[in-house]
Amino acid sequence: MKQLNPSLKHNLIVGLLFALWIFVFAFIIKPFDDGTLNFRTWLLMSAGFSATAFVCYAFLAIVQRSVYEKVANWNIGLEAVSFLFFYLIYFFAVYGYYKSPILNGGYRFTEFFVLIFIKVTLVLTPVIILARRYLLKLIPVKEDVLIFKGDNKRDILKIKASDLVCISNAQNYVEIFYTENDQLRSKLIRTSLKKLQDDFAFLVQIHRSHLINPLHFKSWRNQNTIMLTQIELPVSKSFKENLSTL
Repeated sequence: MKQLNPSLKHNLIVGLLFALWIFVFAFIIKPFDDGTLNFRTWLLMSAGFSATAFVCYAFLAIVQRSVYEKVANWNIGLEAVSFLFFYLIYFFAVYGYYKSPILNGGYRFTEFFVLIFIKVTLVLTPVIILARRYLLKLIPVKEDVLIFKGDNKRDILKIKASDLVCISNAQNYVEIFYTENDQLRSKLIRTSLKKLQDDFAFLVQIHRSHLINPLHFKSWRNQNTIMLTQIELPVSKSFKENLSTL
């Protein structure tokens, strides 16, 4: 697992499903019955346990999104930690509710964990795993968009990475060539070629004044010129080696 759906909206929907599942499980199966509960208390317990699960999962969703924004990646280890974190806060929250004056449950701490909470964990874990895997399918597919910003705040260009053809130096500006509706277009932005090369590592330098997108390389026209999509550019001897793998 290399991704996480950080959407709070999606995760809160999943949290509601968890809460509903716990309520149905608790109310119908009655795994928490210690022989001292009447119908009203049983209803309060089922509702409280499910509501607590929703709140704890909502808190987890906020925390994991914050972590994901910092690490920009996800793995099995972080997923396991998320599970443990959720069950830890849920256990203490639900035990506190169980022992509160509302319920005044009869099981002690260890008995509650062994006889009640483990049952909840066994029933809930497969549901959480399936739900979190489904959340990955809800991640919107984002096109690989490049954003070029100049010294002027209004000097900006957003294009798909696949549409970028090349970038050429133009004194204090760079000229960005790209395709739009199968037509070659260009835009001048006040910045440096070196900065764009640092910002977009996939670009290949073929000349001190030119960077190209390797996707648009077509062929060699002659020993010193290459053909790209709808444009030709010169190649310096010192940069010919950069084209050897294209």
